[in-house]
Amino acid sequence: MVDLLLAVVHHLLAFGIAAAITAQLVLVRPGMQPPAVQLAAKYDIALGIMSASLVVIGFSRVFFGAKGSAFYIHNHVFWTKVVLFAIIGLLSIKPTRAFLRWRKAQAADAAFAPGEEEIRSIRKTLMTEIHIFALLPIAAAAMARGYGYA
Repeated sequence: MVDLLLAVVHHLLAFGIAAAITAQLVLVRPGMQPPAVQLAAKYDIALGIMSASLVVIGFSRVFFGAKGSAFYIHNHVFWTKVVLFAIIGLLSIKPTRAFLRWRKAQAADAAFAPGEEEIRSIRKTLMTEIHIFALLPIAAAAMARGYGYA
């Protein structure tokens, strides 16, 4: 039962992360208006909470799940997933910093809207994140079928 619960929460968090990145992509676009800045920043907070929770739940699955830690620790596909997720986390620093700057600028000037060049740059980073994120379910499916186990 614990294994099932951890798996369900893990999958729901993954879907939530994909949704949050997608929502940011919808909001962060040329012509972005001030209300979108606040909303994108809120999605960023949710993304951070879900990402941290996914790591905790994911490693809980490693140590308390039905397959046992030996299955994961010696599986190169598992470590590929971990590295991909870490890369996404590192990439997410740039948008997070931008959202914090934008919110601060908006606190000083309610009409503030980010510049088009910065918007394009943040969108490019978000697109990179979502494309890398798309590799995670592929790796998960392979791992569930025994690929990568040494």
